[in-house]
Amino acid sequence: MMGPRQLAQGALFYEFSIEDHVPSDHLLRAMDRFVDLGDMRRHLAPFYSSTGRPSVDPEMMIRMLIVGYAFGIRSERRLCEEVHLNLAYRWFCRLDLSDPVPDHSTFSKNRHGRFRDSDLFRRLFEEILARCIAEGLVGGETFGADASLIKADASRYTKVEFAEWSATDAANRATREYLTTLDDAAFGAATPVKPKAISPADPAARLTGANGDRPFFAYSTNYLVDLENAIIVDVEATAPIRQAEVGAVRAMLMRTRARFDLHPELLAADTAYGAADMLGWLVEDQGIEPHIPVFDKSERKDGAYPATDFVYDDEADAYRCPGGKVLKPYWRNISAGRPEFGKDGFKKYFARKQDCAACPLKPRCTPIQATRKIARSRHEAARQRARDIARTDAYVASSYARKKVEMLFAHLKRIIGLDRLRLRGPNGAKDEFHLAATVQNLRKLAKLRPMPV
Repeated sequence: MMGPRQLAQGALFYEFSIEDHVPSDHLLRAMDRFVDLGDMRRHLAPFYSSTGRPSVDPEMMIRMLIVGYAFGIRSERRLCEEVHLNLAYRWFCRLDLSDPVPDHSTFSKNRHGRFRDSDLFRRLFEEILARCIAEGLVGGETFGADASLIKADASRYTKVEFAEWSATDAANRATREYLTTLDDAAFGAATPVKPKAISPADPAARLTGANGDRPFFAYSTNYLVDLENAIIVDVEATAPIRQAEVGAVRAMLMRTRARFDLHPELLAADTAYGAADMLGWLVEDQGIEPHIPVFDKSERKDGAYPATDFVYDDEADAYRCPGGKVLKPYWRNISAGRPEFGKDGFKKYFARKQDCAACPLKPRCTPIQATRKIARSRHEAARQRARDIARTDAYVASSYARKKVEMLFAHLKRIIGLDRLRLRGPNGAKDEFHLAATVQNLRKLAKLRPMPV
């Protein structure tokens, strides 16, 4: 028998608990155990007035932002709508059914105001990292470093020639931030080379074609990762320039050591970080083993002997070629002593012209030039150390482990949804990168420390 349509009759009183309607295996339940924002409230207290109307609860706004980045909701307008509708989001944000959700404009005012002035998102990232360390997820022995390009909120079709662009008196916020970073090693001071084109909407973003596709404006997010459990121990926003990315790794290693007393035994990275200065800093100054391919241009394209086939004699400060002849920095006796390294950090060694002319190996050694020359870096010992490590089984293992950093970037773009920035300017990039890295660590905590049954 077909039943009649049931019409719901409104009850006078309801008993309803959001707690009962959030599944026990929900991601937010697992993450909530590790989110303690009491210290954030104390940190923000000096940035609020002691008089006037009560503000929107900053802890609720932080929790809402965590929800947004955890589920790929980066539009603040849409985030407010989703928190209004979703019971699990309300539960995580400590909102009851009757509690109003703040307007989306509240986020913008706080982002560009007290949140940025107090460096809140850096503080939040470090709080979650401290919890990861307390849970035993950070070994502190093997670190990996890498950078990934994130598209800026700037169209390549609106670019202008750098020589024709000038900051006007009515410059937007991103332009004002760009002007303050001109002497910053992570942005304007990373290279003396000026960009050919610039975006009026976000001048700090750099036009790059590094992905092999059409050029686009971008920033770089730099990760320093503990490879034991793929926990992000530091994150930094820079211009998409190799010098800036290498400098960011130095800064992150120093900051992690000062803040958390984490000093790795080895660092795994790709060839972009294998320049002589970087290897010298790691080996000579920091005592860190570089599991990094050497950035080396000594390989000859004409099939001649590479520089690594020449044996260096430290006592004589000379090289010996495969034919047994000597290469010296300078053949005449000079009272000033040995020639020093040049401005590029290299010293050149030369063979005698008569030695090369009579050598039967000349066609395989220097087929074009009359004499063979070798350039030695002031950090050659560190470069050789990196070459020796590259022949070990430990290097092979660290190369596989380093892929965890690339997997984090894939997760960042596909799951977190941060393949393009929504905020403009260097500070906007920093805010988004810190929030995304915080959520990635929270998700890792929830996975590796599951809810008790």
